[in-house]
Amino acid sequence: MHTNPSDEQVKQLLTDAHTIAIVGASTNPERSSYGIMQKLQHAGYRVIPVNPRETEVLGEEAYASLSDIPEHVDIVDVFRRSEDTPPIAAEAVSIGAKVLWLQSGISNEEAAERATAGGLTVVMDECLGTMHSILRVANKHK
Repeated sequence: MHTNPSDEQVKQLLTDAHTIAIVGASTNPERSSYGIMQKLQHAGYRVIPVNPRETEVLGEEAYASLSDIPEHVDIVDVFRRSEDTPPIAAEAVSIGAKVLWLQSGISNEEAAERATAGGLTVVMDECLGTMHSILRVANKHK
């Protein structure tokens, strides 16, 4: 059974990260992925939307898959149904990400096992944006 890292570990992950890919990012302001992406951009992260149905989200070019992103990704933040996450976990491992983050309401033991086996830290059923605020992670503005 997967256990999330401690608050101290999560704060360190968020402090060390520079680039976050949001799988399931949307141009719809009513979607939580839109608000979280906006919040992370304002906090100074490089945020890359991943959604085959979008071309651009909040001024950033969208990619169809994690494998299409031409730069290193630290955290893969997932806004997809739990049953869709194991292949995303495998792809996160293959691109060399450090963290697989499944948003609030999303958890999948198989995805956690795949990511952990590939050397990733896994956070499930937590909102990245909320944790960023609660843990008072310093913004990354230059």
